[in-house]
Amino acid sequence: MKRFERLEQIRRMDPVADASKIYRLTAAYEFPWDLTRALELALYRTYAVPSIGRLLAETAELTDRTQKRYDDTSLLLDAVVEHGFGSEQGRTAIRRINQMHRSYDISDDDMRYVLCTFVVVPRRWIDAYGWRRLSRHEVVASAVHYRTFGRHMGIPDIPESYEDFEAHLDAYEEAHFGWDEQARRVSDATLGLMASWYPRPLAPLLRTATLALLDEPLLRAFRYEPPAALTRALVRRAVRTRGRVTRLLPPRRAPHFARQNWEIKSYPKGYRLADLGTRPVPGLRGCPVRHTGTSAVGPVE
Repeated sequence: MKRFERLEQIRRMDPVADASKIYRLTAAYEFPWDLTRALELALYRTYAVPSIGRLLAETAELTDRTQKRYDDTSLLLDAVVEHGFGSEQGRTAIRRINQMHRSYDISDDDMRYVLCTFVVVPRRWIDAYGWRRLSRHEVVASAVHYRTFGRHMGIPDIPESYEDFEAHLDAYEEAHFGWDEQARRVSDATLGLMASWYPRPLAPLLRTATLALLDEPLLRAFRYEPPAALTRALVRRAVRTRGRVTRLLPPRRAPHFARQNWEIKSYPKGYRLADLGTRPVPGLRGCPVRHTGTSAVGPVE
């Protein structure tokens, strides 16, 4: 297979009717490493919205059980990518996601914003650091895939196009990004988790490198000291160089899904999708009421 042969295959597909198939090719064959990094950043951005960051701190899932929460989120989201919305695995994953989110007082606005990050942040990351830019077919397919995901979660008023997702994300962040002490704790725990995947002496360097990849609004919201301009330039150039090197490599012949990522560490003996995630008890910290979003398709119960 030639380097751009899979892209040619994608361009022969219908970006709406074949949206999830295209997204699977993009995520599992073309950009598995980039999509992993981009979705990490997408979820991380949401902490800078105080209502989201505070709730995550109150549940303690991302401060006391950071690795497990990271693993469960990755595995549940990617089960839908690997197996499809109509599969038993896809429906089980969405059911677990819905059960968790409805146990908390989460606004439809915040849910919609989180969905936007899944569409917009990967496109921006890949266009900046990937071995090629996303094609228009892939951009449209990503938006359609996550529109479908959002409908299964019962999120109302989902943006129609990629451009609508992007405009909504930018406006929401401008209006809602802000400082919150509890959200900063969640951010620090997440940075600590990422550093823990590597030898301990590298932790300070890795933290600085991660901060160098963050944009100014995020740094301001968490009140992090911005890395030096030279540091930011070197880190970003290094990630771009990785993309250029990847472009010279043969195309991937076998898919790579999130369950194969070495960063997933909580389940060395395997797992059941139905057992993943949190099981909040009403009345406990961070678990006041149920989310009640609805849509034309309706949520998977």
